[in-house]
Amino acid sequence: MHTNVKKLIESGQACLGIELGSTRIKSVLIDTSGNILAKGGFEWENHFVDGIWTYPLDEVWAGIAQSYRDLCQDVQAKYAVKLNRLAAMGVSAMMHGYLSFDAQDNQLAEFRTWRNNTTATAADQLTELLQYNIPQRWSVAHLYQAVLNQEPHTKEVAYITTLAGYVHWQLTGQKVLGIGDASGMFPIDSTTKDYDAAMVETFDRLIADKNLNWKLSGLLPKVLVAGENAGVLTEKGAKLLDPSGDLQAGCVLCPPEGDAGTGMMATNSIKVKTGNVSAGTSAFAMVVLEKPLSKVYRDLDMVTTPAGDPVAMAHSQNCSSDLNAWFQLFGEVLRSFDVSFTQDQLYGKLFDKALDAAPDAGGLLSYCFYSGEHGVDLTTGCPLFLHPANAEFSLVNFVLVQLYTAFGAMKLGMDTLIQKEHVKIEKIFAHGGLFKSKAVAQHVLAAALNVPVAVLETASEGGAWGIALLAAYTRQAPLSLTEYLDLVVFADSADNVVEPEPARVKGYTSFIRRYQDGLSIEREAADFANKK
Repeated sequence: MHTNVKKLIESGQACLGIELGSTRIKSVLIDTSGNILAKGGFEWENHFVDGIWTYPLDEVWAGIAQSYRDLCQDVQAKYAVKLNRLAAMGVSAMMHGYLSFDAQDNQLAEFRTWRNNTTATAADQLTELLQYNIPQRWSVAHLYQAVLNQEPHTKEVAYITTLAGYVHWQLTGQKVLGIGDASGMFPIDSTTKDYDAAMVETFDRLIADKNLNWKLSGLLPKVLVAGENAGVLTEKGAKLLDPSGDLQAGCVLCPPEGDAGTGMMATNSIKVKTGNVSAGTSAFAMVVLEKPLSKVYRDLDMVTTPAGDPVAMAHSQNCSSDLNAWFQLFGEVLRSFDVSFTQDQLYGKLFDKALDAAPDAGGLLSYCFYSGEHGVDLTTGCPLFLHPANAEFSLVNFVLVQLYTAFGAMKLGMDTLIQKEHVKIEKIFAHGGLFKSKAVAQHVLAAALNVPVAVLETASEGGAWGIALLAAYTRQAPLSLTEYLDLVVFADSADNVVEPEPARVKGYTSFIRRYQDGLSIEREAADFANKK
């Protein structure tokens, strides 16, 4: 096996996927069938600077280079060969946000990530004007809020893009974007596979009296769908990726995509009535629709698959950060007693405890809001844990309530989709860090959504693997994207399915009622904690 892989790598037939997640930049090398050959990674964190969640662009490139270097070391260790050539590659990153540049390609403002909740006025006005839900984290909301704020840089804007679009541009020279990621910048018309032309015109009329020297259509990246050629790796790009100079230029790149689209790829969830949930720093559920929604909902975003089909997304800004903070505290306690353990052991043991908890988490209540949460009208966040005197305050119930609340805001959006739009979901595929511990988070999610939840063996590989698959797909003509996933990548895959258990469904229903009833307390706590 290693001999065959070595030959494949030496002949430049491997495909690379790089995803810039909120806490990790991950690189994955695969063959054209999707088998993972090597991996690399780099840990990083966002910065809160002058009220803005951001990542400096020099850290972007340092992290990408280190992640790629880590992957090359894995290749060398496993196969005793240098990675010099690639067949194809792709870049993915956190969706949404705002990166702006002038006509000379100079960055005009700090990168504003999806995590910011500073665009409420713009998002509300655009939603009303376009009759289409525009979330605060969307690029157009950031752009219009900057216009409303009369930020000087808005007069100089010549190009805006997402993080994936920016990295791809620097690697190839091409100002393009995959349709899934583009759908988090501005509404997409799934029939034309492009930005909605009528809405673009409406936006331009809105800003006509602002004395700006641009129109929206001139600022946005070109939209591409899965399988289209999005340029080739330039000499400059190869040097950015691999400062050592070993990597050769010339490989094809697929359209850059957001983490939502790569999550759909990684879970084979691009067909109608399929869906997936990604759980990490944020949580979002995505369901591929048979027909458009009947009305506009502020807790449901309309995006697309990498092929351009309409998707409803229930997104929450906050998921695992508070749980991680508590688990870190437990780890400090254990280390103070000189107990040796790995992070995986700590999480695995504590997650297992949750299966012994009371189905309603013993009456405990927790909110994991490190930042604001649009779905529950929370502008700023404050993590909060409450245990009423009559609650069953125990370790097992405490761990369970942390898992319950991680999906709380997302669950409310999914309720809109299922109960008001009567969308049928046959199965939800789950992936992301919370699903590494076998079955535990699956049971919680199945109870929250009352839908069977499946986890594939590749679930922990996530978006880096998903964008690597999109890169490999550029070499799979004439197969459709669905055919490539069904017949090549997932043909022999087995999934582990957890059915919703009535007692757990009833328990989560009890919890979510407490969660909704207590939101006024969370808002007061957030207001108090964030007073200047």
